[in-house]
Amino acid sequence: MWGQAQKDLFNKLKRMNEHLPRQKYKGVFPDVIRDNRDELVFSNGSKIISTTTNQKDGNEIARGMTLTFILLSECAFYDDLQGVLNALEPALMKNQKARIVLETTANGHNFFWQLYTKAKKGNSKYKAFFFPFFSSAFEKQFKYDIDQAVDWYKSQNKGLPLSKKDLDKEERQLHEMGCTLRMLMWRQWILQDKPKHMFYQEYPATDTQAFISTSRTVFSQSKILEHMNAALPALTHDECASILPASLTQYIGRGLNIFHLPKPKKRYYAGIDVASGGGVDASAISIVDEEGEQVATFSRNDVPVYEFTEIIKDLGLFFNYALLVIERNGLGTAVLERLRKETEEPYLNIFKHRIFEKGRNKLQLGWTQSSVTKSMAITDLKEAFEKGLIRIHCKDTLQQMQLYGERGENRMEGHHFDLVQALMLAVQGLKSGKYYVEVDG
Repeated sequence: MWGQAQKDLFNKLKRMNEHLPRQKYKGVFPDVIRDNRDELVFSNGSKIISTTTNQKDGNEIARGMTLTFILLSECAFYDDLQGVLNALEPALMKNQKARIVLETTANGHNFFWQLYTKAKKGNSKYKAFFFPFFSSAFEKQFKYDIDQAVDWYKSQNKGLPLSKKDLDKEERQLHEMGCTLRMLMWRQWILQDKPKHMFYQEYPATDTQAFISTSRTVFSQSKILEHMNAALPALTHDECASILPASLTQYIGRGLNIFHLPKPKKRYYAGIDVASGGGVDASAISIVDEEGEQVATFSRNDVPVYEFTEIIKDLGLFFNYALLVIERNGLGTAVLERLRKETEEPYLNIFKHRIFEKGRNKLQLGWTQSSVTKSMAITDLKEAFEKGLIRIHCKDTLQQMQLYGERGENRMEGHHFDLVQALMLAVQGLKSGKYYVEVDG
């Protein structure tokens, strides 16, 4: 917290303490024996301290203390949230009553976003909570503004309030999520003079909207949110285990997500990004059908190349002998060799990239990535995505697209774009329209 904001919050806490029902519940609430600008000390020996994170000694104040409850307010805006937590966590009591709470509005994809994302996935000691703009507390707190918005809407609609039949697609989704018609009228009132992406940041309905990036990214953030809202859930183990090859069932929900099962005579295009399987970068597959709808993804960072080759082959055959678009740079060459020469039955439906070598054009197995071809692939994916030529269901892919920078650089430590790269290659296959085998009926 900073200066005035710190004072305001601490003063609210003091007012709450002053209005506790001490007379009614004698002996329950301790008396205040010292009250100053940054501290409340109570008769039972406990105390409440208010401090900022940008003071010279702000991160040191908890060292040597034993704390029961820690609140970090608006922590997404701290200069060094990680440093603050490193200082405070050791001071927290080690019992069931001890709590540390990180409360904030979102501030882009920073360290707090990393903490929240891990907590949401269950990979953290923290628990993730999100409260949308239409929560009941917001509606009570801003009742006057909402009443004004309702009056404004009625003045624009012949004296009638908003009804369910008036809702557009996004409003219907919000209403189904619990947003009242009053809050939807308020939303329209605010959107008169506020861009929608700014509304998402300040008044998010989902955590994805809250963390929408304001930095320069390749893909339209509003389009990403549209796809997030419309994304299908992956099929469950029971829905596809009996149909999938046995070699793939172990990965259902553990890196492999299938959104649609293959249909007879339909063509499928699989983009493949190969990693070493050494625990850093992930090997990824993204499959789209001939109409541009994403039907499956795979991403794991612990699968060695030889095993990943078998996954590629089995998944490709399952999706009607899908055209495989494999980046041949680095380990991709080894995968191409295995698929064509080292398996019992060579995989025949593999993308061929036209290259210029020794004064002539020739076709080469796999996608050859260079600064030029990568730029082209990014441009093609952006166009297909924003013109609605492809439909993405994988939320991990969409989250990676949220962060994807102008040159595809990794703009955050520990974050990778393997699924975006795989999708780029799938789009190249779709764009080529090539298929080197017949699709059975």
